[in-house]
Amino acid sequence: MPLTASLIARLGASALVLALCSHATDANAQSRRDREATEALEQRMVEAEARYRQALVQIANDDPAGLDASNAALEDMEDVILACERQRGCGVSQLLTSYKRLLKADADAQAGQGADGGDPVLLEEGALPTADVPAAASAAALLTEDERFKRMVELNPAVQASIRRWLTDMRVSLITSHENYQYMRHLMSPAFKRSGLPEALLFGILAKESNGRVHARSRAGAAGPLQFMPATGRRFGLGPDGSGFDTRYDPRLAADAAAVYLNERFAQHGNEIEYWLAAYNGGEGRALRIYREANGRRFWDPDIYNQFPAETKDYVPMVIAAAWLYLHPEEYGLSFPRVDARPATFTLERPASVYELTICLGNGNTRDGYMRALRNLNPSYEAETLIPAGTTLNGTVRMAGLYRQWCARGARADLAAQLVNSDPRAAIVRTGAIEVLPASGDVPPAAVAPAPAAPRPPQTAPARTHRVARGETLGAISQRYGCEVATLARANNLRAPAYALRQGQSLTLEGCTR
Repeated sequence: MPLTASLIARLGASALVLALCSHATDANAQSRRDREATEALEQRMVEAEARYRQALVQIANDDPAGLDASNAALEDMEDVILACERQRGCGVSQLLTSYKRLLKADADAQAGQGADGGDPVLLEEGALPTADVPAAASAAALLTEDERFKRMVELNPAVQASIRRWLTDMRVSLITSHENYQYMRHLMSPAFKRSGLPEALLFGILAKESNGRVHARSRAGAAGPLQFMPATGRRFGLGPDGSGFDTRYDPRLAADAAAVYLNERFAQHGNEIEYWLAAYNGGEGRALRIYREANGRRFWDPDIYNQFPAETKDYVPMVIAAAWLYLHPEEYGLSFPRVDARPATFTLERPASVYELTICLGNGNTRDGYMRALRNLNPSYEAETLIPAGTTLNGTVRMAGLYRQWCARGARADLAAQLVNSDPRAAIVRTGAIEVLPASGDVPPAAVAPAPAAPRPPQTAPARTHRVARGETLGAISQRYGCEVATLARANNLRAPAYALRQGQSLTLEGCTR
C-alpha cells in the first residue's frame, strides 16, 4: 500500500472520533502531574514526527530501512493519541495536526519517488524535507478568509495602532521595505510558497526586522534581512561560509531558514500566528512555555500578553499590521510604487565597486537609484570593494541595459571611477612665500623675501602609512591608494579572508601608486 494511503487509513474514523470526543478540561483543575504528563505526550509526538520525516529522507534515497522506520514512527504517534485521549487536559485535536502536516510530505515520498513521480529526490543525510503547512494554515485562510484574523485586525487596538504607525511616521519605511522586497521577491518568496506560509507574513517580518536591507545588523548581533541571531542561524545552516561571508545576509538562504523555523513553530503552536511571531522575536523557549501554560487561551488574553517583554508586545502587532497592509493597501489609500524587478545578470567589463556602479547606472526611472538593490542582490560584496572584471553580478533587466549603455565604457563610466577614487586629502594645497606686514604706519609694506633655506642632507623618504578610520576596509584602502589587496595584506601581516582591521591601526602602504 502506498505510504499516503496507509497514512490516511491510519487517520481513519477512529482518530477523528477521538478528536471530536475529546472533552475540555478546566485549566484551574488540572494538576501539575497532569500538565507534566501532557507535555511528555506532546514531546513524544514531536519526536515521532521528526523520526517520520527522517524516514522520508531514507525512502527518497532508496534506503529500504525507511519504510520500517516510517511505520514505527506512525505507530508511536497512534499510541500517543490513544494515551492523550485518556490523559486529563490533553488536547487530541492539537496532536492530530502532526498527522495533517505529514500528508503532503508523505505524498511526495511515495515509493522513493519525487513529487512528479520521476526519479528519487536525493537529500543530504540528516536533512529534513520542509514540512508544508496544511491548507487550514495557508495564506488565504490565515490572512484573507479567516474571520478570526479579520476581526483581530478590525477590532484589536494594538494592531490598529500599528497600522496607524505604518501609515504615518513609518510610511516611508513601509514603502521602502516594499520596494526593497520587490527586488528580492524571486529569491525569498519561493521558500514560503513551498511551505504554504503566507508571503504577506514574510513581508511583515522583513519590514519590521530590516526594512529590506540585507546588511542590517542589530546591537544584539542579529543580522540579515530577517535578523537571525548567530546561534539560531547556525541551527538552520546560516553563518560564516569560510570565505569571510556570513550567509545570514543572503536573502534566499535567510528566507529558506525562516520558512523552516516558522514550520517548527506551527508544529508547536498550531495556527496561532501571534505565538509564532512572539517566538521569532522573544525566543521560542519563552513562547512555548507561555503557550503551554495558557491552556488554549489566545495571545491577546491579558494574562498571556503581559508575560511577554515590551519589545515582543510591539513586534507582534507591527508584523501583523504590515502583512495586512501588504494585502490590502487600497483600503488605506496606500499606493506601493511599481518596481521593474525582472531578474537578470550582467558581467563586469572593467573593475568597479557598487559605489561606482550606482553612480554610472543613474536613477533609471527609480526614485533612489540602484545602490540598495545592487547590495541586496549581491550581499557578499561591500559597497566600496573593487570587484574584478569578469565577475557576474545579479541585477534586473533594466540594470543590465543601463550597465551596457553607461558603465562598460565611456565618459560616465570614467567619471564614476574618478569620483569613487578621489582622495579628499589631495585637496590640501600649501601656499608660497608669506608677506610680512609692518606693525604700524602708513608706509606701504614691502614684500619680504624669505631667507634662503639651508641645504639639508639627503634623507631616505619614510614609508607611507595610513591610519584606519572607523568602518574602513582593506579593499577600500587599497582602492584609494592604488594597491593590490594581497600586497597590502602581506605588508601588514593581515590574514585572509577577513583582513580584520581595527580603528586607529597604522598600515604601511607598500606597493601603492597613489
